[in-house]
Amino acid sequence: MIITLKSRSPKLEIDKVIKKIKKLGYIPHVSQGVDVTIIGMIGERAERFRDSFEAMDVVDHISEIEKPYKLASREFKQSNTVITVAPGVIIGGNSIAVMAGPCAVESLERTMETACLVKAAGASIFRAGAFKPRSSPYAFQGMGDKGLKILEKVKKQTGLPTVSEAMTAAQIISVGASCDIIQIGARNVQNYDLLKAAGKQKKPVLLKRGMATTIKELLLSAEYIMSQGNYQVILCERGIRTFEDATRNTLDLNAVPVLKKLSHLPVVVDPSHGIGIREHVGTMAKAAVAAGADGLIIEVHPQPEEALSDGPQSLLPAQFAVLMQELSRVAEAVGRTINTIENDK
Repeated sequence: MIITLKSRSPKLEIDKVIKKIKKLGYIPHVSQGVDVTIIGMIGERAERFRDSFEAMDVVDHISEIEKPYKLASREFKQSNTVITVAPGVIIGGNSIAVMAGPCAVESLERTMETACLVKAAGASIFRAGAFKPRSSPYAFQGMGDKGLKILEKVKKQTGLPTVSEAMTAAQIISVGASCDIIQIGARNVQNYDLLKAAGKQKKPVLLKRGMATTIKELLLSAEYIMSQGNYQVILCERGIRTFEDATRNTLDLNAVPVLKKLSHLPVVVDPSHGIGIREHVGTMAKAAVAAGADGLIIEVHPQPEEALSDGPQSLLPAQFAVLMQELSRVAEAVGRTINTIENDK
């Protein structure tokens, strides 16, 4: 249930409510606004203590969250969550963040080259996988920890914050130590132990929708992360598997406005995996901005024919530079801007 406190309640009174929740064996989840504080008391049969909390003078009113995803819902928090990835780089709010880079870290030279190119074009976050979940056990699996060290060097050289995928609880720790955002990929969206591990650390988590995951299931996966105390969750629509075989996946842009209606969490779109065809990635990226996405994650590679993964859907740097200009115009048309990082490094 949601306990809404009276406007501008003093910290001492807020702490009394939190202490009482803990004493009853529940975990308090606090959402602090400018004037009003609401506290989520989430758990089985929490509503049986409703009268006890309503009797407290600091409590304004109590309501129950009907949806199974409690902390991710608009009922828990009405204002949009804005996540600060690095100074000047945010996901959410009025600006749109563009994450770009190769599917995988392949070498220091190639990764650094790509990072410099996407930054020059206006990307504010660099994406590249150090650990790669692949359908075939014989395909390139990523550089692992060596790849993370390369990402650290890229950030130091370019100033771009980085995002990379983790597939195990141990990788959550190592990716979190090296990168600014931890990605949970489509294949692991319902790996609940992994989600819990991501929730126990403090770095933002980019949660990709699974190939056959409903919107409700995606939000419940976000709930697993948030229930552990990490509210910095970014939802990602990356295409779902349907009967259509003309494209890699079916990019469900319906999900963008629906997710933003149901949840306060920021929503980004991955048009590269969503359609899987280079010439159409830009079109779907622009459509995602028009649909209300808070960010994009786009694959870019200077030599896609040599890429160790996802070459056919990776944009060439020149194509990405043109797309960034087009995205800026689309964003302006819907009253938003593209979040860019200063080219000071």
